[in-house]
Amino acid sequence: MPCPTPADRLLDPQGRPYFLWDCAWTDGEFRTLLASGDPDVRGILLGKLMRQAKPDDVFLYTTEAEIRASWDRILPHLGATREFWGWILGVWEAEDAR
Repeated sequence: MPCPTPADRLLDPQGRPYFLWDCAWTDGEFRTLLASGDPDVRGILLGKLMRQAKPDDVFLYTTEAEIRASWDRILPHLGATREFWGWILGVWEAEDAR
């Protein structure tokens, strides 16, 4: 069962999500950038999200279907979390096949 970060702990006083510690984007700015029509930008940002946020918090910003659709663009930006995300997507795919 998902356990996302409570809203009062997700954002700092300036409205920045905790996982954007390395830039000054607010939650709204990040969501606007994610909605960008450029698939390469979206892949970079989803990779950043998946790399730096708690897995449950990733789904506050995107869906499994969106991750699958952008997977080839996300993969180069996952760093050390690449194996985890590949594994969990495989688990979900196996569950869907049942």
